[in-house]
Amino acid sequence: MRNIRTLLIILVASMALAACGGKKSVEEDITVEAVDGTAGASSSGLAGDSSSSTTGLDGGADSELLNSRVIYFEYDSSSLTPESEAIVQAHAEYLSSASGVGVILEGHADERGTREYNLALGEDRANGVANLMEALGVSGGRIQTISYGEERPVSLGSDDSAWGLNRRVEILYQ
Repeated sequence: MRNIRTLLIILVASMALAACGGKKSVEEDITVEAVDGTAGASSSGLAGDSSSSTTGLDGGADSELLNSRVIYFEYDSSSLTPESEAIVQAHAEYLSSASGVGVILEGHADERGTREYNLALGEDRANGVANLMEALGVSGGRIQTISYGEERPVSLGSDDSAWGLNRRVEILYQ
């Protein structure tokens, strides 16, 4: 009888732990109102996937930059590279021409470092992108920043390539 009770307790505990291990999706669908008034659906552009097109954005030379919705960072840094500055500039130009459209900048970090440190680093990254957008003429009232730190990785690996994908700011239109 004691063995059955112990086995039952272990079974219940195992089931409870398995239920807590569910994987949440990081990707969100959003709608972007284009300059011409049409609306198009797009995804958050995780991992720099340019196949998640931004239907309805100007379609000009900057459309490839506008389809890039993820800004990547070096280890322990919130500095923008020249390539990422070009992406931010394209989004700032779009926002300047599309009144009523807002943007959410989600800051992320890789798993290294403490939870608090990674939240602060994600915030610094999002604020860096926001500050550049404001300097390029986007009203601060149209920009929201949030930091998820290490809580929403796009790659679950523990190597340089996985960490590089997780050090990012995602640009989401609202």
